[in-house]
Amino acid sequence: MPPRTVMSGELCLVEILDPEKHAEELFAAYVKKRNDRDWTYLPYGPFDSFENYLKWMNNACTSKDPLFHVIKDAITQKALGVASYLRIEPILGVVEVGHIHFSPVLQKTPHATEAMFLMMSRVFDELRFRRYEWKCDSLNAPSRKSAERLGFRFEGIFRQDRIYKGRNRDTAWFSIIDKDWPNLKNAFQSWLNPENFDTDGQQILRLTEIRHNQ
Repeated sequence: MPPRTVMSGELCLVEILDPEKHAEELFAAYVKKRNDRDWTYLPYGPFDSFENYLKWMNNACTSKDPLFHVIKDAITQKALGVASYLRIEPILGVVEVGHIHFSPVLQKTPHATEAMFLMMSRVFDELRFRRYEWKCDSLNAPSRKSAERLGFRFEGIFRQDRIYKGRNRDTAWFSIIDKDWPNLKNAFQSWLNPENFDTDGQQILRLTEIRHNQ
């Protein structure tokens, strides 16, 4: 099983979520530039009060599977988003990443990319798993785009896979397998290199460009 130790990067930290420690900061981050559409494809939320959010978190985010993590800024130590490992199958070497919810402050930042890289590194380098999965509502275009940007390969649509928020969901499946990882790891490391960002903090080469040029 994935250990409960901190994953440390240059920009962010990824650690086990503790509702008592992190709920208030996360709720504040979500309501800053609040966009309830960010909750559309999650089976819970949005929450109309901190009390309801904390209650949900205590009920849903403290299990071993899914194993929820919080993403924190390495400098400010503020919690800015969550992601989890779920459907963890150590014997088969398969795990899924899900429950990804980045606050507006975290979205589309190098911190977000580094957090996903750190979670992948744990799966492939530390745990030596064979397969890492990403699944989302087939209508969730931003999630599908993110999966492909990060190097996940589209595998197909599972029709009427589940019901949530009162409607059918067709699920898009993506994966990375162990033989994909060495090239992906090199691409992430090249993209995250400070030399890949200009003086305004803008990327020089996109992650997909680096990957395709390898």
